[in-house]
Amino acid sequence: MDTRSELQATVEALVQPGKGLLAADESGPTIAKRFKTIGLESTEENRRAYRNLLLGTAGLGEYVSGVILYEETLGQKADDGTPFPQLSAKNGVVPGIKVDLGKIPLALAPGDEITEGLDGLAKRYVDYKRQGARFAKWRAVYNITASLPSRLAIEANADSLARYAAISQEAGIVPIVEPEVLMDGDHSIERSASVTEAVLHEVFNALARHNVVLEHILLKPSMVLAGSEHAQQSSTAEIAEATLRVLKRTVPSAVPGLVFLSGGQTPEEATANLDAMNRLGPLPWNLSFSYGRALQEPPLQEWQGKPGNVAAAQKALFKRARLNSAAALGKYDASQEKE
Repeated sequence: MDTRSELQATVEALVQPGKGLLAADESGPTIAKRFKTIGLESTEENRRAYRNLLLGTAGLGEYVSGVILYEETLGQKADDGTPFPQLSAKNGVVPGIKVDLGKIPLALAPGDEITEGLDGLAKRYVDYKRQGARFAKWRAVYNITASLPSRLAIEANADSLARYAAISQEAGIVPIVEPEVLMDGDHSIERSASVTEAVLHEVFNALARHNVVLEHILLKPSMVLAGSEHAQQSSTAEIAEATLRVLKRTVPSAVPGLVFLSGGQTPEEATANLDAMNRLGPLPWNLSFSYGRALQEPPLQEWQGKPGNVAAAQKALFKRARLNSAAALGKYDASQEKE
């Protein structure tokens, strides 16, 4: 299969109506933080057992089209010896890989950050593909204050995202482009909207400069909402309206799918907000989810690191995936939480 057909086939598999992505690509420090909430030590075996629980959930492929894995997980195996990417594919879920190497302070730009990981990326893709990965993810992070992010941070991160996307497409890997405008801080929803708009404009300018084919990417944006410490928290209707206004101004209709990150939202908030956006259609792109904590928190709390709780945890993940699937179709109702 030529690269173009390969990219097209992966995009079609990922962007199915009513399906979204499970983000299970937590780095070492992040998964340790998650495990701490249930009093579990982050050993390699505990991480493997937890990912085994997630990827082994029967019927997950009904509502989830892809899973983003961490490099360690890509090489691990299920209880029966099946490599995780194969287990995932067998379940109807396309395996993907997080390829950035995390964020560092941006030089001469106090308070701003830049993501690393471009060096050697093309070579790493040879291994990732051999292990079964078909798409990738790169996250850029933007801090908001009255003066941040700086113009420099907006341009530098856009350029890195575009270079990553170009290297991915050349390798036959579909890039998920994730410019995350953080919800930490006391900024208003209006400030969040103006920063997100500036960030997305710059990202799509950079993608065009780097000859990235928009039909073969997915965008993973943050929702537009007030900072978590702002006195006036945004309602679901405000979030849906503000987010769509910004996206319609900045994201070309050639992009096949937008898969939101949940940021610091609760599982219920992330589902309700996605649903509200899909009810404001028709929209030029498929709007779905790529949730980490908003999908994983319920199963993690059920599991508690105990083998006897695996079935209950998988049931909790399946339910969350089903509710988000309904939201991706604009058919979610809060009463479904009680079912």
